[in-house]
Amino acid sequence: MTSSRLETFSDGVIAIILTIMVLELKIPHGSDLSALRPLIPAYISYVLSFIYIGIYWNNHHHLFQAVQRVNGAILWANMHLLFWLSIVPFMTGWMGESHFAVYPVVCYGGALFMCAVAYYILARTLVKHHRENSVLVKAIGSDFKGKISLMIYLSAISLAFVNEWVAVALYVVVAIMWFVPDNRIENRLTRIEKE
Repeated sequence: MTSSRLETFSDGVIAIILTIMVLELKIPHGSDLSALRPLIPAYISYVLSFIYIGIYWNNHHHLFQAVQRVNGAILWANMHLLFWLSIVPFMTGWMGESHFAVYPVVCYGGALFMCAVAYYILARTLVKHHRENSVLVKAIGSDFKGKISLMIYLSAISLAFVNEWVAVALYVVVAIMWFVPDNRIENRLTRIEKE
C-alpha cells in the first residue's frame, strides 16, 4: 500500500487541529490595546502550540518523503500520533485560560511528551517495515534529537511543580531544537538524486 492516502488524511487532521486552536482564541472585550492584556497567556500558549503542530507537520512530511510503502501497523502508529496531536488544542486552551498554572502546564507537557513518544513509535515502525539499506533507515539512524526531546519533556514536567515558567521555557527549548525541519531524509534523497 502506498503512503499517499495516509499523508492526505494526516494533513487534513492537522489542518483541523490548527483550526480548532484558532477558534478557541477569545476576542477582547474592548477596543483599546489594554483589552488584550488578559488574553496574553492564551495567545502565548496558542503561538507555542501552533509552532509545535507546524513542527510535527513538517517532520511528518519529511519522514514520508522516503517511505516506499505502509502497512496496518504504520497506519495505527500514525493514528496514535494524530490522537495525541488532537489533544494539544485542549491543553493549549487550558494552559492559556489558567495563566500557566501548575497542573495545566504539567498536562501540556504530558501531551507534548506523548506526541514525541508517538512520533518515535511511528518512525521506528516505518524503519522496521523498510529494508536496512533504505534511505529512511539510514536517515533516521538512532534519532538522538528525538531521545533528548523526551528527556527534556520529562524534566520540564517535573520542574513545573517547582516553577511553571521553567517548564514553559523548556518546552520552548524543544520547539527551537525542532524549528528547522529534520532534514536528514531530505539530504539523503538529494544525495541519491545527484549520484
